[in-house]
Amino acid sequence: MSATTGALEIDGLSVGYGDVRVLHDLHLHAAPGEVVALLGPNGAGKTTALLAVSGLLPIQAGQIRFAGRPLGARRRVRPAAVAAQARRGVAHVPEDRALFVDLTVAEHLRLGRPRRRPGAGLTDAEVYTRFPALEPLGDRRAGLLSGGEQQMLALARALVSRPRLLLVDELSLGLAPMVVQGLLPALRQVADDTGAAVLVVEQHVTLALQISDRAYLLDRGRVMASGSATELAARVDLLEAGYLGGDRPA
Repeated sequence: MSATTGALEIDGLSVGYGDVRVLHDLHLHAAPGEVVALLGPNGAGKTTALLAVSGLLPIQAGQIRFAGRPLGARRRVRPAAVAAQARRGVAHVPEDRALFVDLTVAEHLRLGRPRRRPGAGLTDAEVYTRFPALEPLGDRRAGLLSGGEQQMLALARALVSRPRLLLVDELSLGLAPMVVQGLLPALRQVADDTGAAVLVVEQHVTLALQISDRAYLLDRGRVMASGSATELAARVDLLEAGYLGGDRPA
């Protein structure tokens, strides 16, 4: 895999909180233009993996590389280093959306644009082409948006910087199935249209596998299975064991 292609490579990653290790020896890669899903029950270590990649949780062992260069925090989190990763093209849509309730849709989009590269981000018109439902809401405060609109805004704010690596945590959380069916395919379109590598944590397993190229199934902080999305979708027994417990199928 070329070091200059914008690929994400994770080798032997272990991460935790204080003395409690949550993620153990994770090996994962995501190529440009590829959607990779992290699946597994609550507490499996999926969100922890994203926090480590984005530099918000220190690496305890192993390494993370993006486009051939180290990524993530060693020993402690430094806000300046997190900002530097964003300038390298890493964008993170967290589980809680991290919106400012008193700021409008348009103000969130302005916040997401690269300040040191004027004109490098998407224009409002380009964002609204991708998310037309947001266009009439430009002056509306985020706190007054519906759950689906807030999630669209969180994703749009990340995309406005034209990221090379997009991390998305639980896009479907708290949303109606109909809304989810319209949002998750947007990740597939982002990867196809921009060539960004997309790493997505998602509990909606069926839809996640439909839009992904490959997937990793985590269980108690370790990789239980990995493979193409098609292969894992066919292993209903494996998915049930991962989410419901029980013996791991052969």
